[in-house]
Amino acid sequence: MAGHPATVAVLGVDGKLAPGVKVTLSDGEALVTDRTGRAVFNAPPTGDYLIAKGSGASVAALIDPAVAASEPEAIALPPIVSIRDRFWICGAGLQGSADQNSVRINGQAAAVIAASPVCLVALPGTNLKPGAASIDVEAPGVQWSAETTLVSLDFIPPNPPLKPGEKGDLLVHVDGSAQKLGIVAHNQTPGVLKFLRGDAQEVLTGGGTENIASLRVQALASGDFSFGARLLPSPNLSSAQRYLKAAQALAPRDSQHKLAELAERLLKHPKEASEIRIEVERIETTTIAGALKTLLEAAEDAL
Repeated sequence: MAGHPATVAVLGVDGKLAPGVKVTLSDGEALVTDRTGRAVFNAPPTGDYLIAKGSGASVAALIDPAVAASEPEAIALPPIVSIRDRFWICGAGLQGSADQNSVRINGQAAAVIAASPVCLVALPGTNLKPGAASIDVEAPGVQWSAETTLVSLDFIPPNPPLKPGEKGDLLVHVDGSAQKLGIVAHNQTPGVLKFLRGDAQEVLTGGGTENIASLRVQALASGDFSFGARLLPSPNLSSAQRYLKAAQALAPRDSQHKLAELAERLLKHPKEASEIRIEVERIETTTIAGALKTLLEAAEDAL
């Protein structure tokens, strides 16, 4: 929210909050994360977006106009939450300083790692179990509850283990929900194991009591392998359109028309979001590092 406090969080490659990291904001402000891996700052009073850069990484956030705080009738959060991944909670009356907000999942405290007056990012505790869950949120003057479903993602390796050159299926099992869920998997050891459809692959679970997704793989060499898997979030079309419009202003002339066309197409044909995301990704991969690339990545993530 323009002109209001917000909290940025920095996570290392291990997924843990990283203290002592320098972060530079696109309005020129320089921050250093504290011992909790977070830093509080004031959002710029004007502008449509803010970019934060640090240690070779960058991320964009949209800036909404400042409005008077009001108690919401309800909060919004994802219907499915992974017990190992951060998730968002949005609603009026929140606090930009993360420590002024409290989130509990089935009575257990969750870490609020990033915050603004309109949204939080929380990280579940370590002892939660998959299944139905109650989320309790408190901030000065507001208190409310919501329901969600917690799931865990576990993998089942090929059996027997693959020898170099052999192909097989690596299975991702969802515990806690019988719904068909979208999952994105990233191969973290491409020298040992190859994902035959790309090292970043989106798959859909089959649903039901087993609720499994299959990844076709090939062993390249002997040794340990690892990969990351997370839930594929629902598209946020309005945010994606705003990021595309912001990117259009920074794009070379030959790309401006294309980005404007994609933003307009997203507005008129929201069901084409997945096709539009592929086109945005194609532009992003040929764009050099900088603010434009960060905004395109943000649009791609929102889609």
